[in-house]
Amino acid sequence: TALPAQRGGGQQGAGEEGQDKDKIKPYSEVITEDAQTDEGLFLVHRVGGKLYFEIPTAQLEKEMLWVTQIAQTQAGHGFGGTSVGNRVVRWMLRDEQVLLRDVKFTIRADADDPVANSVGATSLEPIIVSLPVAAWGENKAPVIDVTEIFKGDLPEFSAKRRLNASGIDAKRTYIEQSRAFPDNIETKVLATYRLAGQSGAAQGGRGGRRGGGDPSQGGVSVLLHHSMVKLPENPMRPREHDERLGFFNVSFQDFASDEHQVDTVRYIARWRLEKKNPEAEVSDPVKQIVYYVGRGVPQRWRPWVKMGIEAWQPAFEAAGFRQAIVAKDPPSIAADPDWSAEDARHSVIRWLPSATENAMGPHVHDPRTGEILEADIIVYHNVLKLVRDWYFVQASPMDPRAQILPMPDDLMGELLAYVIAHEVGHTLGFPHNMKASSSYSVPQLRDAAFTAQNGTEASIMDYGRFNYVAQPGDDARLIPIIGPYDFYAVDWGYREFPGVTRPSEEKQFLEAILARQVGDPMLRYGGSNAAEDPSQQTEDLSSDPIEATRMGLLNLNRVAGILIKATCKPGEDYSLLRNMYTQVINQRNRELGHVANVVGGMTKQNLWFGQADQVFLPASKDEQKKAIEFLNENAFKTPQELLDADILGRLESNGAADRILSGQRRLLSSLINDTRIKRMAEHAAMTGEEQAYMPNEMLDDIRAGIWGELQDDQFQVSLYRRNLQRAFVEVLTDQVDKKDASTDLPALSRGHLQSVLGQINDRASNAGDDMTAMHLEDLRARIVKTLEGTQKTVTQDPTAGTRRRR
Repeated sequence: TALPAQRGGGQQGAGEEGQDKDKIKPYSEVITEDAQTDEGLFLVHRVGGKLYFEIPTAQLEKEMLWVTQIAQTQAGHGFGGTSVGNRVVRWMLRDEQVLLRDVKFTIRADADDPVANSVGATSLEPIIVSLPVAAWGENKAPVIDVTEIFKGDLPEFSAKRRLNASGIDAKRTYIEQSRAFPDNIETKVLATYRLAGQSGAAQGGRGGRRGGGDPSQGGVSVLLHHSMVKLPENPMRPREHDERLGFFNVSFQDFASDEHQVDTVRYIARWRLEKKNPEAEVSDPVKQIVYYVGRGVPQRWRPWVKMGIEAWQPAFEAAGFRQAIVAKDPPSIAADPDWSAEDARHSVIRWLPSATENAMGPHVHDPRTGEILEADIIVYHNVLKLVRDWYFVQASPMDPRAQILPMPDDLMGELLAYVIAHEVGHTLGFPHNMKASSSYSVPQLRDAAFTAQNGTEASIMDYGRFNYVAQPGDDARLIPIIGPYDFYAVDWGYREFPGVTRPSEEKQFLEAILARQVGDPMLRYGGSNAAEDPSQQTEDLSSDPIEATRMGLLNLNRVAGILIKATCKPGEDYSLLRNMYTQVINQRNRELGHVANVVGGMTKQNLWFGQADQVFLPASKDEQKKAIEFLNENAFKTPQELLDADILGRLESNGAADRILSGQRRLLSSLINDTRIKRMAEHAAMTGEEQAYMPNEMLDDIRAGIWGELQDDQFQVSLYRRNLQRAFVEVLTDQVDKKDASTDLPALSRGHLQSVLGQINDRASNAGDDMTAMHLEDLRARIVKTLEGTQKTVTQDPTAGTRRRR
């Protein structure tokens, strides 16, 4: 809100205190009549191109959280919504200077413990910047010019590392807006950074140039959003984190621990929920968690966004809070023109007109206690395409609504509500729980009653997506809902316990809740660990990856059969057909990858001593062998259903063979991999070779599947199989040539190349056509070159009497 500039009550004080008038000017000379002023946590003044903060004395020394994000960026240079960093700061007046200091909470000790003195001595708060007082406001409130904080390149707030840039260009940097609210100040800066170098910038890195950047540009412009939020005067009582459940958390080193070591203490991130009636089993909260459906959310999707938000209500009610989380519309511009989504008092669903196929749920929390202060969920418009594509390739055989595109709004609304519920989960403190999608069996996923009650995965925070395991006629649920684990995690993280005043007093109650995990796998937690643990994969469903993928491939064949009908219309091109055909191929590769990860798989059950005797459980030999058999029957056989000439003839002159080979090559490289071989070999060394699936046996089984044609009396090797056999030889060749080997893989690869060579030598004369014969002769030459080129001859050195290699 614009305010008159004549607020300064201390402008005459500078002279009266004997201070240098050239340094500290009268208030009216600094905050002139032309100043645009916003009043809130501080007074924020825009005077020409300068930005001033007038800091009320009551706000000096207070701890504030400063969050910096890239709100918008150029195409090819990362994504809007990318975090730059956050830190706690405090403004301190020191004579005629205001210091901005960096507050750290990484080491702590109880104030009553003598070690707190030592901790304090090693916790000096660094000075980020020192700014001279330009004038005095009311009650001696210092007025400081903060322009250079935002237009300069202070390392604490700079985005140059995210952008792979060398530094900011102040001449091309502008303060777009700075607004003050009761608890926060929001500042937007149109900042231009000089790129570090075209080769480096083009690499992309964490947030640098990604496909689409202009290589002729020497700089990148982004909209930086600086949010400074006052931390609560009365910190929330924290709850200590336990790794057996998934919560975002804050951590510090505790030097007052009773253990004979420095302890790392973690507090979970959660909202401050307190019962109005502490004695009631279920009570309204003192303060609800409110999410506003932002003004930019299209009208047709607003009811579904609200549904996604309030889908969490039953979980909170089960934990003792009625109507704990609610969705609201913001006031209209006419009713409240000053209402802003950037006000830290508001958590908002923001809809961005972007082609990015994503949504994200970041939150701002108090690093002292983990209290979530506010959350703005970002929904990019093209997330609608993302869920449409997923649902079509995964679930359309079971849902007639999805068999003709575009899908109806009621279905798209359900899919959007799922996305919103997932992102709201992040803002409630929950990370991804990739173990949840492996909690249900294939029969359960095909059961209408079971899925109606429990959904398709035990947690909506997994990446199970949609129910590709169900078959037509099952009537099973297809879209995830808030699941058993979600109810469980809310209960553990948010339930209040009568009479508890300190985190240590909660332990017995929390342990009782945790004990329920032992007998119920649906309540287990695990992050993404796909390459090692087949129960913690992404984009997967069920406790049986092999049978789930068998069901999934049947559905993909059905999808392939309706592609043209679903996507093609008179007078339109084939871009939608191309998109969906690519999605089918990608889904097939993902599902086959789930089976590959059974081989050498180690399932982690996240239980502690006294709950389980073993944490890592290897996949059985029989299960691993079945996985390779399945891949031989499906991944390494030519998928004729996906090579329909009626489809390919509309899309491309060539490329189908390369597309199939690409997926097969990735699968081979995944299986014939140092880490997997090492895990299998160590398991065999611990348990004995009789019980283990040996790496050599795996390669035997893969080779038998890929070279099966050679067993026939007269055989022909098709184009797709020739590509696969060539890839098999190339993958082994790469391993033979590897230096600094740390596994048996080079030796195994050499041995199996020799076996392939033997097969070719024995069976080449049975080739049924010229192309097959030339293919085998070419592979024979390649293998011989590899084997001979890496072998060393040994000769006798007559002078030394020793054996010498040359």
